[in-house]
Amino acid sequence: MKVLIIEDESLIARELQFKIGQIAPDLKILGVLPSVKTANKWFLENAEPDLIFADIQLSDGVSFEVFERYELQCPIVFTTAYDEYAIRAFKVNGVDYLLKPVDNEELTRAISKCRTIVESKAQYPKDMQQLLKMIAAPQAAQTEYKEKFVVSYRHQWLPIFTKDIACFSRDGVNYLHTFTGERYVLDFTTLDEVEELLDPRLFFRANRQYIIHADAIQSVKPLENQKLVLTMKAPAKLEIDISREKAPGFKRWFEK
Repeated sequence: MKVLIIEDESLIARELQFKIGQIAPDLKILGVLPSVKTANKWFLENAEPDLIFADIQLSDGVSFEVFERYELQCPIVFTTAYDEYAIRAFKVNGVDYLLKPVDNEELTRAISKCRTIVESKAQYPKDMQQLLKMIAAPQAAQTEYKEKFVVSYRHQWLPIFTKDIACFSRDGVNYLHTFTGERYVLDFTTLDEVEELLDPRLFFRANRQYIIHADAIQSVKPLENQKLVLTMKAPAKLEIDISREKAPGFKRWFEK
């Protein structure tokens, strides 16, 4: 089984990886995601894993935000301290729950239970999403994204609202491009820094050179090698390549 860990405390994440490796060495750990933002980006670009271990409270919100957005079908094992009644609810509804520090015997039982779910292709109860929303509601924090960027232009500062930005590009330096055709230099070292500030529902990292806004896309053309070429609306009219690896994630994002 392919396993994903969502945990913002690196020491706990490493300990969990070690214990999983000892108890079930056949499990393949795909990665460790430390925040809601990184988890949202990961699920846009990757197929659903077979099993998820997730902390509830992360540095920028709660993991329920991710599960509500993507409506995942795989088993989820929560690894955090929480109200005992919530624990019972998770147990009853087929999602397991482990208190930190994770006990080896509990972890073994949880993995065994999830194997059964995965191998039998069992479905969670229909009220699972309702349960997640109910438990998340008291503590869910709205993830905040950057609403405007300030650029230097002719010896003055100009505010450019994020909703007016068609794309970001890199060509030696970083630029932002507006829907009306202006281009401004951005005072950021990398596009990675810019990407972290953007709502992944609206912006997609097409490749190393471009981050694009959904509303700026005019058309998308599939190529024989499973790559994609997207054409941006006027006035930009740029053609941007999307690799074969990123194509499935882009399709899921573009269809939302």
